[in-house]
Amino acid sequence: QVQLVESGGGLVQAGGSLRLSCAASGSIFRINAMAWYRQAPGKQRELVAGITSGGSTNYADSVKGRFTISRDNAKNTMYLQMNSLKPEDTAVYSCNARIRRHVLENEYDYWGQGTQVTVSS
Repeated sequence: QVQLVESGGGLVQAGGSLRLSCAASGSIFRINAMAWYRQAPGKQRELVAGITSGGSTNYADSVKGRFTISRDNAKNTMYLQMNSLKPEDTAVYSCNARIRRHVLENEYDYWGQGTQVTVSS
């Protein structure tokens, strides 16, 4: 009964900013790595940014210097601050989390439903 819910998407002009949130809820023992992915129409899904449970981060080259991923472990929430947005950032952004629901269970990847980000030129 783990759920990931994204929020914060919307329509912005080029150069603008958005902050996406991903809240995990349900039966959760531990969240390991979390990540933001995005998929534009006609393109493969790509990793935008990832963050480990310890706070180590990695970014796609296309967003380095513009996006910042973070997490609040106490709230089981991950964020993606997106600045200097470009039209090519337009995509559905989805939250991914590797979660162990119980101490006696394995970890599994969970996905949110996605939130649309549209950047106009």
